[in-house]
Amino acid sequence: MTKTNSFSILLLALGVFGIITTEMGIVGVLPQITEKFQISTAQAGGLVSIFALVVAISGPFLTLLASGLNRKKVLLFTVLMFALSNLVYAYTEHFEMMLVFRILPALFHPVFFSIALVTAAQLVLPEKSTRAVTQVFAGITAGFAFGVPLTSYLAAKLSLEAAFGFAALVSLIALVGMLIGLPSLPVSQKISYGAQLRILRSARLWLNILAVVFIFAAMFSVYSYFSEYLTQVTHMSHVWISVMLMVFGVVMIAGNFGFGELLQRNRLRTVLVFPVLLILIFLLIHNWGYDWKMMIILILVWGIIHSGGLVVSQTWLMMESGDAPELGNSLFVSFSNLGITVGTAISGLFITHLGMDHLFWCGILFALAAFILIIIRVLGIQQNRRR
Repeated sequence: MTKTNSFSILLLALGVFGIITTEMGIVGVLPQITEKFQISTAQAGGLVSIFALVVAISGPFLTLLASGLNRKKVLLFTVLMFALSNLVYAYTEHFEMMLVFRILPALFHPVFFSIALVTAAQLVLPEKSTRAVTQVFAGITAGFAFGVPLTSYLAAKLSLEAAFGFAALVSLIALVGMLIGLPSLPVSQKISYGAQLRILRSARLWLNILAVVFIFAAMFSVYSYFSEYLTQVTHMSHVWISVMLMVFGVVMIAGNFGFGELLQRNRLRTVLVFPVLLILIFLLIHNWGYDWKMMIILILVWGIIHSGGLVVSQTWLMMESGDAPELGNSLFVSFSNLGITVGTAISGLFITHLGMDHLFWCGILFALAAFILIIIRVLGIQQNRRR
């Protein structure tokens, strides 16, 4: 990998960081949003689920439409949209306006990710593509590590305006960086829509997609209510919650690269083990979530495992994407966000009817469903190898 390619991958990761700070920063300020707009926790959680639902619905279609455009221009426009949306979040007095400007950037979110991941993989030798993709995913984990907790901290110590102003600034910095440092990325050979859509005929692909949906539902059914859980069950202050969000994100960085290396060594085993680890940590948190000292330790482990779901799921789905990597990545982004939507919505029902202390059972059920689907697919792979 040349220095130029390394810098381009770094810029792609920076753009991802800005997008994640916007997308998931909402999680860290849900208590302040419920207070400002006088709405329920489940209603505020809709800001997470509506974003994810739009991404899930629009992703493949918009990615196909953008497949022939200069990739740099598409990346720049997307980051600009995220910056403008944060400015609206900062100053609107109407919850409905926030919902609208959660929808608009969500339309372009999957396009950015699919282009960024494919570009990163193409900048390196094929045997190093997983590592390059992992480096772009580092932008996601950095967003969880610094973007989300800093947004939460600024909202707790200053105001929601300051929190969303920070998120807007992050996107603007990413915009300037890519404008100056990212080379023009014209599409040299456009694959026809029909050729790309052909991968959708594969039953194996849809089995992998369904597993990805359940993995993300498991992960975000609990993470989406991270702040509320620590407030109501663990009884932490807003400042401590900001610290925990940062701790969670920092260890995610280590987990991201750790799972990337494990996937390089043995993809099937790593994918198979992931939901088992998720179930185990959720069981531990369910039993010890009331003890804030124990929760500090468990959050460290949870963050490491949580980060693995990103690169594990993308690798799992891309195994069946064939000659349409951009569409494959858009399917990953779309259906992972569908998983976030489903997980957040159903966990909201768990909270409403069973109470916040039963939140992690929702994640356990989704992780168990993902594990069963992965087992079915792995058995199919092994049978094909014997033939």
